[in-house]
Amino acid sequence: MNNIVNGNINSIEAMTDAILKSTKQTSKTNEYSGPSFKEIFNSKASIDSVISNSSIGQVKFSKHANQRLEERDINLSDEQLNRLEEGTQKAISKGIKESLVLVDNLAFIVNTTNKTVVTAMDSQSNEENVYTNIDGAVVI
Repeated sequence: MNNIVNGNINSIEAMTDAILKSTKQTSKTNEYSGPSFKEIFNSKASIDSVISNSSIGQVKFSKHANQRLEERDINLSDEQLNRLEEGTQKAISKGIKESLVLVDNLAFIVNTTNKTVVTAMDSQSNEENVYTNIDGAVVI
């Protein structure tokens, strides 16, 4: 390389050889020794599957919803809870953010972003049958 700078190059071939030698020396120091693209991709895919699998069936109840369930003496069976979770998943798949999920004679307002039941009503508690601040409904 010094020959190039000092102008001591006799031919184009000598210049090419000098450049190739300097490139080979620097390319050896730039070798990547980390995980391959395939390994990174597979680990990302497995993380995504863990996240999606862990989010199934994880409907939570807010403090307000728990109070309403207690005040109104609403007891959910396992089957009703499963249907509520199923309705929440359907709402999520349709892009609904605040959903009314109807299970038997029970109505639940669910924030699908964080999978939280915001409030719960039975048929006696909601005589007017008016639901506000929702952008979709799922009947299960």
